[in-house]
Amino acid sequence: MFSAEPRPLGHAGTEQLFKGTTTVGIACKDGVVLATERRATLGGGFIANKQTQKLFKIDEHIGMTIAGYVGDAQTLVRYLRAEVNLYRLRRGSPISVEGASTLLANILNGNRLYPYLAWVILGGVDAKGNHIFSVDPAGGNIEDKYVSVGSGQALAYGVLEEAFEEGLSLSEGADLAIRGLTSAMRRDSNSGDGYLVAMISEKEYHDLTEEEIRKRLTKLKIA
Repeated sequence: MFSAEPRPLGHAGTEQLFKGTTTVGIACKDGVVLATERRATLGGGFIANKQTQKLFKIDEHIGMTIAGYVGDAQTLVRYLRAEVNLYRLRRGSPISVEGASTLLANILNGNRLYPYLAWVILGGVDAKGNHIFSVDPAGGNIEDKYVSVGSGQALAYGVLEEAFEEGLSLSEGADLAIRGLTSAMRRDSNSGDGYLVAMISEKEYHDLTEEEIRKRLTKLKIA
């Protein structure tokens, strides 16, 4: 991730979006899992921060991960939270996950000439089911069963492609996300310094504690 001012999105801009960060989203049978590592890097591979927050709760049933410029991504988080809260107040009910992803896509698409350089995974649970969306800087909005974004995405996808199965439980999905992140962190120098994992179900939005993550790492035999 980078801490820099936004600028017109061209080839160099899209390249820089992938020079740091690995994020993962998985749709499971009983909810969704969102996960990231915690390293922030600057140009040249300098590690700017080892405790970066890249996973955010948007509403009781929706969360998102961020990759890209830190300032742009944090602005999008604040923007989307405000709009989702306004929707709930005006309608008396929560926005759907698809509605939230479409809203975010419209925000990004409407700023193409002076863009937010951030690529988002948005996931959540609503009356229609469990959803994971990839939303790119130009407003492209695609739903999938699992998604990875960032410089380590190819390494994470190697694990996801091999191990993902329809009907995974939330617990199994959390383990799979951790395995995918670990693969990226071992080989991608821009990813590392710990895990952030959220499990979202009909009942709750739960951020795994460091102790819960340690127990899973032990169970998975990940040093």
